[in-house]
Amino acid sequence: MKRAELLAPAGNMEKLKMAFHYGADAVFLGGKIFNLRAGSHNFSDKELEEAVDYAHKMGKRVYVTLNIIPHNEELEILPGYVKFLEKIKVDGVIVADLGVFQVVRENSEIPISISTQASNTNWRSVKMWKDMGAKRVVLAREISIENIAEIRAKVPDIEIEVFVHGAMCMSISGRCLLSNYMTGRDANRGDCAQSCRWKYSIVEETRPGEYMPVYEDEGGTHIFNSKDLCTIEFIDKILDLGVDSLKIEGRMKGIYYVSNVVKVYSEAVDSYYKGNYKFKEEWLKELETVSHRLYTPGFYFGRPDDKAQNYNNRNSYSQSHQLVAKVEKKISKNEYLLAVRNRIETGQELEIVTPEGDPKKITLPKMILVKNRHEEEVEAANPNSFVKINIDHSMEEMDMIRKILPAKE
Repeated sequence: MKRAELLAPAGNMEKLKMAFHYGADAVFLGGKIFNLRAGSHNFSDKELEEAVDYAHKMGKRVYVTLNIIPHNEELEILPGYVKFLEKIKVDGVIVADLGVFQVVRENSEIPISISTQASNTNWRSVKMWKDMGAKRVVLAREISIENIAEIRAKVPDIEIEVFVHGAMCMSISGRCLLSNYMTGRDANRGDCAQSCRWKYSIVEETRPGEYMPVYEDEGGTHIFNSKDLCTIEFIDKILDLGVDSLKIEGRMKGIYYVSNVVKVYSEAVDSYYKGNYKFKEEWLKELETVSHRLYTPGFYFGRPDDKAQNYNNRNSYSQSHQLVAKVEKKISKNEYLLAVRNRIETGQELEIVTPEGDPKKITLPKMILVKNRHEEEVEAANPNSFVKINIDHSMEEMDMIRKILPAKE
């Protein structure tokens, strides 16, 4: 069986490198224009070229998002941008709009993936895109395992990509109008304000100015607030379908989220193709260490019920661990330079997260603060600083060190 690609989000170059370090086969990212993550760092033309070169040296792939719904004036500069992407040898582009699709086809030989924004939920639409020349279709999130199986059977000669982890929209694959109506920020142009995550009150027509809270308890409610998609408990059933790519959502997320989610799914996919697959509770526990809303299987087993929404969760995000440092450089066998991300103190109980194997518990040894070629021993180090440590544990560049967060009441 052809191995499915594990596709990770990359909001910047650091996230791209971390995704590959922890097991991703490919990344999707956006340039400074034409992509649906206006709030992400995104990649300049020079950074795009560097990203593609870095990925190809590792035998990895890069897909560039061209998934906005453009207006006339934007179409004028699109052909030149497409030619630039072909010149730097991107592995594909992700497109939602028919006009953009045509421009890419007329100006390049770049393989085209059809974005989830195109809302493909049936085999006829997938076949239409195949007949038009698309290489891959990213299916809408609003689709079941049975639907995917039928699409795969009836359109076997096109690549199928599905979402396996990350945020779910309260609408149909990003077609919500709340953000545009309430803030003027257009979700279909990459600038969603996530109005569905806000708290709301209601006003009765004959009593203007009298606000009544909408809540399940005193903490309020998020009436449109979907839980996050998580398929790790049934990833084997998705792989059984013969899909070509497993997509993790989260270009706006931090490096700890990207790295740890990729690591977990990479281990599960490896287990599946080795023929000894068995779900491990540890995988789900690891996915709970990153910042997330409560998890849901989405539409994979049919239409979600009310349990897929965060109706009464006062704080809809949770996580059990926090990234505190990343290995910047391996100086010698046991000496490492760490880039500090959150405050750390000598004697603190921490965990090392490597691409393979379980996290390793450590006690943070003495630290040498490195600043402007000056070095001094310190008891604590703050974010954006660099420290040297000597420790009897094997680590590599880009490995992460995390701490356990106190449980919330």
